[in-house]
Amino acid sequence: MSTPFYVSPQQAMADRAEYARKGIARGRSVVVLQFTEGILFVAENPSRALHKVSEIYDRIAFAAVGKYNEFENLRIGGVRYADLRGFTYHRNDVTARGLANVYAQTLGTIFSSGAEKPYEVELIVAEVGEAPEDDQIYRLPHDGSIVDEHGSVAVGGNSDRIGSHLDQRHRDDMSLAEALQLAVEALGRDSTGGERSLTADQLEVAVLDRSRPQQRKFKRILGRQLSRLLEAEAGSTASASAADDADADDEGTAGAAASDSGGAAAEGASKSSGKARPGAKGKKPATGSKEADGGSAEESEDDDKA
Repeated sequence: MSTPFYVSPQQAMADRAEYARKGIARGRSVVVLQFTEGILFVAENPSRALHKVSEIYDRIAFAAVGKYNEFENLRIGGVRYADLRGFTYHRNDVTARGLANVYAQTLGTIFSSGAEKPYEVELIVAEVGEAPEDDQIYRLPHDGSIVDEHGSVAVGGNSDRIGSHLDQRHRDDMSLAEALQLAVEALGRDSTGGERSLTADQLEVAVLDRSRPQQRKFKRILGRQLSRLLEAEAGSTASASAADDADADDEGTAGAAASDSGGAAAEGASKSSGKARPGAKGKKPATGSKEADGGSAEESEDDDKA
């Protein structure tokens, strides 16, 4: 009888984690970031039928990367959990933290089970509050752990480089157009350091807007509205750069004019001094009233001697 092949639990978990991370990295990235009026979701997704960003409940939204069939099952389970809890208790009892705990238990159980492969998904659950400080964003990796995020977060694909770009440029007081432009810039950065230009047809954009009067705060940004936002921010960026160039040109013109006026003044002074020398009959020009009085006295003495 042959000896069964032994694999340590640590090695088995490491192999499963590596398998899940490689599957997640093959997907296109998703960016979630806060702005003044809520939370913005931007995903690189050319498909209009298979969504990476979806609504869960009144103030809660869901974003995911990885295998579509796996995170779609999780999304449906989250919607059922939210509906049942809101119907049984109260709508305010449905929170992003409670939903994140349910997802964490499911992912953790699947990851630690040796009977099936781990899910190749990474999730984001976000809830918009009455004020920006009440917003909640949770990131759930493949192993079921929960990470509380603030400001901005990126998952899937080239998430490390995209996340560092967001951390350097994100501000809490950004408008929707500014936040969208930053997200598009971040998604356009590839692993080699290059940049790509993404159009509205390649993006899936949605917001949790706290200013909406409806109870449901989730809204997709599509078509002309998305194109207008992208064009407006691109136009403001171009006008700002043009204004900077105009200021630089004005400074250069002012400097050139100052140098020309200085040169003209110096030339005028040299001409006036050159004209003064012949009239002095070889003597130095008077530099003060006392020297001029002395010269006139000497000339009068010479006339008396003659």
